[in-house]
Amino acid sequence: MFEVFRKEIMWGGRRLILETGKIARQADGAVLATYGETTVLCTAVGARNIKPGQDFFPLTVNYQEKQFAAGKIPGGFFKREGRPSEKETLVSRLIDRPIRPLFAPGFLNETQVVCTVLSHDLENDPDIVALVGASAALTISGIPFMGPIGAARVGYIDGAFVLNPKTDDLEKSTLDLVVAGTLEGVLMVESEAKELPEDIMLNAVMFGHRGFQPVIDMIIALAELAAKEPWALPEPSSTIADIEARLRAAITGDLQSAYQERQKSARQEKLSAAKAKLAEVFPEAAEREKAAKLFKSVEKDIVRGAILDTGLRIDGRDTKTVRPIVAEVGILPRAHGSALFTRGETQALVVTTLGTGQDEQIIDALDGEYRENFMLHYNFPPYSVGEAGRMGSPGRREIGHGKLAWRAVRPMLPTKEAFPYTMRVVSEITESNGSSSMATVCGASLSLMDAGVPLIQPVAGIAMGLIKEADKFAVLTDILGDEDHLGDMDFKVAGTVNGITALQMDIKITSITEEIMRIALAQAHDGRKHILGEMSKALDSARDDVSGNAPRITTITIPKDKIREVIGSGGKVIREICESTGAKIDIEDDGTIKVASVDSASSQAAIDWIRGIVAEPELNVVYTGKVVKVVDFGAFVNFLGSRDGLVHISELSQQRVGKVADVVKMGDSVKVKVLGFDDRGKVKLSMKQVDQATGEDLTKKAREETAAGE
Repeated sequence: MFEVFRKEIMWGGRRLILETGKIARQADGAVLATYGETTVLCTAVGARNIKPGQDFFPLTVNYQEKQFAAGKIPGGFFKREGRPSEKETLVSRLIDRPIRPLFAPGFLNETQVVCTVLSHDLENDPDIVALVGASAALTISGIPFMGPIGAARVGYIDGAFVLNPKTDDLEKSTLDLVVAGTLEGVLMVESEAKELPEDIMLNAVMFGHRGFQPVIDMIIALAELAAKEPWALPEPSSTIADIEARLRAAITGDLQSAYQERQKSARQEKLSAAKAKLAEVFPEAAEREKAAKLFKSVEKDIVRGAILDTGLRIDGRDTKTVRPIVAEVGILPRAHGSALFTRGETQALVVTTLGTGQDEQIIDALDGEYRENFMLHYNFPPYSVGEAGRMGSPGRREIGHGKLAWRAVRPMLPTKEAFPYTMRVVSEITESNGSSSMATVCGASLSLMDAGVPLIQPVAGIAMGLIKEADKFAVLTDILGDEDHLGDMDFKVAGTVNGITALQMDIKITSITEEIMRIALAQAHDGRKHILGEMSKALDSARDDVSGNAPRITTITIPKDKIREVIGSGGKVIREICESTGAKIDIEDDGTIKVASVDSASSQAAIDWIRGIVAEPELNVVYTGKVVKVVDFGAFVNFLGSRDGLVHISELSQQRVGKVADVVKMGDSVKVKVLGFDDRGKVKLSMKQVDQATGEDLTKKAREETAAGE
């Protein structure tokens, strides 16, 4: 019934298997990819017809994790997978970025790639498996995909590169880098690092590129057995060539004039005027529609040609100059930390809020539940580019840019032991003309330091671009939005004065060389140092203390066997402490207690209360307590946390007492002295040996007076 084709190799110490022909046979391409015991089903389907008026390539990539893959049942009321998690969104982008440039020019059929995690061994991250499987599914589908691509993860442990490190190994690694590309070169890089120098980062990329070559060979071998007939592409029309020639003749001068305008708004006005000319040059609607699709191609040639020929860019800069920078901190009076970072026409308002352990994000992942104490959220409202548009939940782009900035800053954060706060950073992009994610990195660093977070080093980021025609190329420092759209590369580098903390690269051409990457990293290094210098004019290190508006966290430690007493039955005691003092309290399993409050008096009251609960009564020490029970033979007094003791009727007063109720009643506040402990550990107390007004130990006072008389 099934005609199954299968290829397998040993790769990075584990077996990689690609299989097709048994599952999802109605998809154009379907591959079951298995690495170790992690299995991902990858499918590719393309629509046979182009929608009327279609003028872009509608590619959709969906990566989804099924909880059954790790033997788990989803949480929540519905007990089924819901909207994509952050990881699913990020991996979808990770797959999309290297495959998108490899579809044949002119192919505009709707295409969907779906990667479903069916099994997870908790050792091998499914993202690499999904990337490899998606490449294989497209390669055998017949869809005009100029692949295949390969992908690999690279770690750096004890001074050596490691291909596809396991999850546990990554904890020891100073690098987590994912690289994808073709036989010829690299297409995509995504990484987080701990201040690694440029040469190590470049060597890691090339190590990964060499490492996935056997995977590309394997996919080609599978395609030779199982590939479907390639789709036919429509031949270019001679009419199109004629329309393009007329279009160039009509608007080239206007576009050249537009791109001499250094301000984005003025440039956009001239570009709009050039587009309006289309109605005049092409009166027929059908021709005008085709000319509109060719407009960007003409625009692209003019911008790219000018940069390669003159070395000058749209805004008049050379290829290495960073736009003017203004960095400001402390601009929001009630925020715990805030910064406004402006670079040219790109601006980020970044705000830091400090919280307690109760504010940590709980993440339910395939490999288990964990808590995250650092969050970075990026927002891109339409007004930032002078447009009116729909606003809603964050999209894939916003999640991806926020995660890149998160990776860049996280290696420089203090440990939880040194700084026991939950940190949330929000970046509001208020203006955008190129590299708002890198502006977020700079603003986040300043905002965190303004909040008093002791970063190991300030972090800055910069975006590099590329214009490449045949053998000529130019690497651009600090790219504009137009240079991003019309260029061949978006290469973002973030780090400190000592090294790189995050690197992300996307290529719009089939690949780039090691030489281009080396030049880009060198220019990015110089640009990053310049930006850090400008940032230091606002703030060069963390403030000495957290904001007065932020909660103050005090950490104390109690014996582990006392935790239950502090929490109380059903949490009764801890709730009472929080409600009475207004403090927030986090208790950890090892006996560490974090008490947080904006008001130091509230914190101290909660700490005193807790210490009172866990403290042991000391012989001959005077305590203040409350009468909790009256009996014929004495009164029980709660005097130390939850500890009660008995004041015998003979110890209530210096005078003879007939009835206990004549001296004390329930709820009275009294001062008691610890006389001793009985065989069962019960505490014996005395009121008559203590001055109830002053709390003075009368027995001790009498001894001192006697000694003075002698």
